[in-house]
Amino acid sequence: MTAAMSDIRVKICGLRDRAAVEAAARAGAAYVGFVFFPRSPRSVDLAQAAELAAGVPVGMARVALTVDAEDAALEALVETVPLDMLQLHGNEPPDRVARLRARFGLPVMKAVGVADEADLPALQEYARVADQVLVDAKAPKGAVLPGGNGLSFDWRMIAGRRWPVPWMLAGGLTPENVAEAIRLTGARQVDVSSGVESAPGVKDAVRMARFVKAAG
Repeated sequence: MTAAMSDIRVKICGLRDRAAVEAAARAGAAYVGFVFFPRSPRSVDLAQAAELAAGVPVGMARVALTVDAEDAALEALVETVPLDMLQLHGNEPPDRVARLRARFGLPVMKAVGVADEADLPALQEYARVADQVLVDAKAPKGAVLPGGNGLSFDWRMIAGRRWPVPWMLAGGLTPENVAEAIRLTGARQVDVSSGVESAPGVKDAVRMARFVKAAG
């Protein structure tokens, strides 16, 4: 299966080696994500990411996930790694999202953590300044990682909801539940990280292929 054969666009995030990138491409992922957050088991440095991004097949979008990164770090990232999109996964306020989008000339996807109905208005707010929004499960209080925790939220909360920009569903998705998540939410894009791993930070080629097939 290739991304072009499926109506659902899949992002596989947290890739750390060439074998994982190649497996994601074979599976038919539309996006590959590289994590720049040292506390994550999926984190890569600029040199690693530059080499990996250079080998991504034409047609797959290369996404850099950052968490409350300073301007200097983002500048080094954009200058060093060939990218197609920035993913802001921290507490960046809407005005910062807008500034970074203008400054770097790259599409920006803003992750918004959702646990209950009170979290939903933020999606509309960020949709006004970002190119895409990532509807993710909110990290539990005190969590080390803002995402990639393998947690989901009640998908029925966003059933039938739409925003003025494309959106992507994340949080606890696996090959076993992604079809149900898509059915309940109407998502046309889904993001997976821990759900296709054999160990933290270690992507499993078979699970990646199963995930894309199940999503499609």
